[in-house]
Amino acid sequence: MEMVTRLAGRCRPLVVDVAEALRRRHMVRSFDGRPVATGVVDRLVTDALRAPTAGNTRGTAWIVLDGPRTATYWEHTTTPGWRAASRRWPGLSRAPVAALALASPGAYVARYAEHDKSPDPAAHVPAAPGVLSEGGPALGAGPGAWPVPYWFGDAAFSAMALLVGATSEGLGTCFLGNFRGEAPLLAAVGVPEGWRLFGTVLLGHPDGRDHPSPSLARRGPSAAERVHRGRW
Repeated sequence: MEMVTRLAGRCRPLVVDVAEALRRRHMVRSFDGRPVATGVVDRLVTDALRAPTAGNTRGTAWIVLDGPRTATYWEHTTTPGWRAASRRWPGLSRAPVAALALASPGAYVARYAEHDKSPDPAAHVPAAPGVLSEGGPALGAGPGAWPVPYWFGDAAFSAMALLVGATSEGLGTCFLGNFRGEAPLLAAVGVPEGWRLFGTVLLGHPDGRDHPSPSLARRGPSAAERVHRGRW
């Protein structure tokens, strides 16, 4: 497959085997600390924003923390006790880039309150928050009206695009979920009120001394057991 990347408003053809990048992609938890060129990081996150967004809302964004600025991320999302006890902390802390994947629920609520996305008022029957009514969901009513929040789905699309794009560049990545410190972290980096942190992608060069997750030893359903045709 040919993937086309954009840099400084110009199309730059880059031949990338997307299937191969997907197969090679894995979580890296130990980095060697070498910086990643700013131009490479900017291109990767800009390309990641080309992931689909519902209603073309474009309610996702990235904040890139690199070099010493990554300390802000760790300060608010980890504790001194965890850093002292975790065998993974030294390798993770050497990641030169922490990219924060953000989403704005309010942007999607506003978009789906617009005329072309609103259900037919004559057909709409009000329902409890989070429940589909006969006439469709009143998604413009607020975040609680969404059975599946599109903003987190779109942030996940963008994060996956970054993971695959970085793999195609020969970089290592690790996705870290949002478990603690969201509010103080976003305040520390000046994120406007109303935005949510979906998760964080660490970028850098693997040092080959990774600590594989115990989850890799877990036996689960095969692909054949997870793909269904026609019915379950």
